[in-house]
Order: sequence, then structure tokens, then C-alpha cells
Amino acid sequence: MSDTDHDDSHSGPIKTPAQVLGTAFFSFVVPIFAIIGLVYFVTNSAKPAGSTDAAAMALGGVSADAAAKATAARIQKVGMVEIRDANRELKSGEEVFKAQCTNCHTAGLVGAPKFGDAAAWGPRIKQGLDALIHSAMGGKGAMSPQGGGDFEDIEVARAVVYMANAGGAKFTEPAAPAAAASAPAAAAVAAK
Repeated sequence: MSDTDHDDSHSGPIKTPAQVLGTAFFSFVVPIFAIIGLVYFVTNSAKPAGSTDAAAMALGGVSADAAAKATAARIQKVGMVEIRDANRELKSGEEVFKAQCTNCHTAGLVGAPKFGDAAAWGPRIKQGLDALIHSAMGGKGAMSPQGGGDFEDIEVARAVVYMANAGGAKFTEPAAPAAAASAPAAAAVAAK
């Protein structure tokens, strides 16, 4: 056999030095540019609308405590479990008012009708007790649902009746659900 006749079955696809340089270029340089592009994409993507606590404090007027509470509110769990005493005595309207409602309704803050102001409560009383309770339960204006309190719905309704009656209404305070359910039974027993 001659030197020109050789078996090509063991040779690779790269035959010239130019092909070696091209392969080296695409094997090392192109991935570097891909990594740089990914880093650019990650660092320049859209950021959330909220600001960091440090930025909020630097912009003025936000205390560290308020910033910590804001952070806790943003990262709180989706659901939570509250354990309450089901047998506790329900609060009266006056007790709920003093515990929760007095902050805004005594001073008339942010459009809240002042306690005992018949002129402010008059149009609201004309809407009826159900509309007033619905506003208290769902929130209205700056007032959060249930005034932001931790009371039962019946207790909030009692507070609404207490405030409306101080403003000139003649609503009766809602009775406890257990007492309301047992009242017809007690009346039937008394009638016998």
C-alpha cells in the first residue's frame, strides 16, 4: 500500500486548523456571552412596586417599628388559625365601642360620624340598621371590615346599635344567637 492510501474511518470531522479555531471559539466564547446575557437579564428585570424597609425609612417619616410591621404584613402566611373561647360572654355594644370604635368615632376622624352627633348619624339611621351593620362588617371609607377588631359579628352589631342610638336611633340591641334560639323554646315552656 502507498502512503496516500489510508483508512479515514478513524478520523473526526475537524480536518483543518481553521476548523479547530472555529470549534474552540464556539465552545468557549459563545457560552461566556450567554452567561453575560443571563446576568444582564436577571439584574435588569422589572422589580416589585414595593420598596425596601431601608428605602422607606430613608425617604422619611417611617419608623423602624412601622417598617417591621409592614414587612410582617407583606410576608404573612395566606391563612391563619385563631383559637377563641367559644363560651366567653359576648361584649355589649358599649364595651366594643370603648375597645374598638372610640378612636375614630369620638373625634370624627377620616369622615367617621362622631358619637352622639345626631346630625351626622341622621342620614345613616334613615338607611336602616341592616345597612349600618353591613357597612361596619364590610368596611366603609377608611374603616376596615369590623373596624379592624377581633370581635364576633353580633358584638360589632351591638356596637353599631349603641352608636346609632346615641345619635338618635331607637334600635334594639341584637340578642346572642344562643339566647335567641332558646327564647322561643322558653316561651313555649312558659305558655304551658
